[in-house]
Amino acid sequence: MRRDGLRVAFEAWNFCNEVGKEAPGMGSPRAADCFDLSSNPKHRRRSHRLENILSREGYPLIDHKVSEADNKLGVGKPFPGLTPNAANNPDLYAAEKELYLGSLCQVTDTPNPWQFWMVMLKNGNYDTKSGLCPENGKKVPPFNPGRFPCFGDGCMNQPLLYHQPTSLSGNGTILRGGFNGTYDLSPPGPGSSTTAVVGLSYFEVVWEKEVGVGSWVFRNKLKTSKLYPWLMLYLRADATKGFSGGYHYDTRGMLKTLPESPNFKVRLYLDVKQGGGPKSQFYLIDMGSCWKNNGASCDGDVLTDVTRYSEMIINPETPAWCSPTNIGNCPPYHITPNDTKIYRNDSANFPYSAYHYYCAPGNAQHLEKPYSTCDPYSNPQAQELVQLLPHPMWAEYGYPTKQGDGWIGDAKTWELDVGGLSSRLYFYQDPSSPPAKRVWTSLDVGTEIFVSDKDEEAEWTLSDFDVILTSPAA
Repeated sequence: MRRDGLRVAFEAWNFCNEVGKEAPGMGSPRAADCFDLSSNPKHRRRSHRLENILSREGYPLIDHKVSEADNKLGVGKPFPGLTPNAANNPDLYAAEKELYLGSLCQVTDTPNPWQFWMVMLKNGNYDTKSGLCPENGKKVPPFNPGRFPCFGDGCMNQPLLYHQPTSLSGNGTILRGGFNGTYDLSPPGPGSSTTAVVGLSYFEVVWEKEVGVGSWVFRNKLKTSKLYPWLMLYLRADATKGFSGGYHYDTRGMLKTLPESPNFKVRLYLDVKQGGGPKSQFYLIDMGSCWKNNGASCDGDVLTDVTRYSEMIINPETPAWCSPTNIGNCPPYHITPNDTKIYRNDSANFPYSAYHYYCAPGNAQHLEKPYSTCDPYSNPQAQELVQLLPHPMWAEYGYPTKQGDGWIGDAKTWELDVGGLSSRLYFYQDPSSPPAKRVWTSLDVGTEIFVSDKDEEAEWTLSDFDVILTSPAA
């Protein structure tokens, strides 16, 4: 995050991590802001917004890699590498557009090239009558509405997206750009502040950096509304190729070497300014990967692949659904730092309040009763969740140990032994199958405001986000 030449992209998804239908006039919901700084005037001809360049002597020039025409590409519009099958399919088109944007942004680096940080936005509305989302990877017919929010036909729409390309200000010393928009399709216009969107959903990510100094700072806002009560916004470090957490398409990102448990840490600075209300599952860190129940790597077969997530929720209003009287919401056992197993029926020793919720994959065949299975519709394949809460049990890994740690008024730099912790968390596997390699293809920070019953707003600042690989002996 200390590199002046930023690489950042944007992706928006509907409930089951697809596109479904593009928003009017917006193109496919993929965009990027990628540039290098240069003192060479010849780069002016490659910049797509000359007003973004301060060309006075001694000031750097911004050499943008992605044009606004690239960002507005939508179904039916060609670009290099687009396959015939994807040309008019919104889901496939978005996946291939991400690869195209990645080719424009790619940085040649050792040991591997990388493309961009990813801003992810997701709409939690689900029209169960649409038949759009599979159940644990299996196509299912429409069914009656139930626990999922939806105001009616069209509720799974993509957002209106506005881009403020990175420019120089402050006498040529400050770089600033951003994305913002709304899911409501009658917006007040580009660049509007939250004060102008009363009653409407809103999202905003602004990045800023002083040239040659410190880290990029990402300022984030997310606002729900009556029509859009379940929204998610994250900054993700994703795999540079293969499946990022939650997807079955080839993706692009900035993890040029994939971290594997237990040999990595994550360092970041987080300042939560508004929490998003009691339903805001704010993730200090969320890690995602994919492996099958038999321990094999995922191969794109949505019937047998399983997305695996672990999330540390720091909102102190989030309760522990895992309890001695509801052990079906707990993992079958907890593993201590010294590798001792504590089973969930050991009410004297199991750390129930360390877990918000555990749910098992819906395609698992050998689950230990009682159990809770994860929502079968919100990923293209089955999923497994291990959701954690601040607790003294996590102290050895540098994680929050008490409610309020890292929350509003407690901004700090965290160094999290994510690899060490993730090596000891319970994840389901079929009996007698070889242990899966826990290789993590997505690491992200942000919030999921989960079906709020009133308009809520979250605001936070993130910087110095770094994934640190460690040796086995470290």
